[in-house]
Amino acid sequence: MYKNEQDTTMIDAPVVVETRHLTRIYGDGTDVRALDDVSLTIHAGEFLAIVGPSGSGKSTLLNLIGALDRPTSGEVLIGGVPLSEVRDIDQFRGRTIGFVFQTHNLIPTLTAAENVEIPMYETGASRGERRARARELLELVGLAARTDHLPNQLSGGERQRVAIARALANHPTIVLADEPTGNLDSKTTADIMALLRQLNRDHGTTLIVVTHNHEVALAARRIITLRDGRIQSDQTVHSTIESELLDFKSSPLGQTILRGETLPDELADVAPKLRELLARL
Repeated sequence: MYKNEQDTTMIDAPVVVETRHLTRIYGDGTDVRALDDVSLTIHAGEFLAIVGPSGSGKSTLLNLIGALDRPTSGEVLIGGVPLSEVRDIDQFRGRTIGFVFQTHNLIPTLTAAENVEIPMYETGASRGERRARARELLELVGLAARTDHLPNQLSGGERQRVAIARALANHPTIVLADEPTGNLDSKTTADIMALLRQLNRDHGTTLIVVTHNHEVALAARRIITLRDGRIQSDQTVHSTIESELLDFKSSPLGQTILRGETLPDELADVAPKLRELLARL
């Protein structure tokens, strides 16, 4: 059983995402249970990181929440609406969910502003409304002077900022980011995460970020750790130190300490205290 100790201020906010006994099985013959009975609730305004080792089910969970895939069993609700009952899932996704991926996926022949406009074509917005919204969002992400530049005229960090602006184009209920800094250097990663924190703090944007990068997870206020398709822990983070300890707890060494297995002599004296500390998290 995992702990769930969300901040009580968040519990008062509306529920924007709920998964109920979510299971996803892949394969013909030798089945792979990518997700196994995952239930969670995410409130408006949360900044949540989903972490875990490769193959733990992180991206599968994000794809199911984003209606890019369908569960084998269980249900996903966005804003109280079960995705299984949505008739036009593409339209619902376009109006409700913003996506930021590891690769920015910008169209190379379109300017930054034109790339941001793309999701708005589904809404019936006029040309003037699309242009105004695109420029507003590019200014928000610090690219007011780069609106007419093509992607190959932008740095990697600037291209990812355009992708974030595009994700916000239709005022989505949630923004999903799958390894949004995976192709960026450490300084640009810090800049992008500072931008995401600002969007969450100043604009109340609900953010769900899948990452294997510890520094990215540190930006979130809630960390869900997946292992073997199940939720291992679900905790609100109140400090950087607590986040560091949670990361250590989910590591192979942390798990070895918690299980009380044999350790090198150098760790034998401190292992009991570490086990007690990690067990309280």
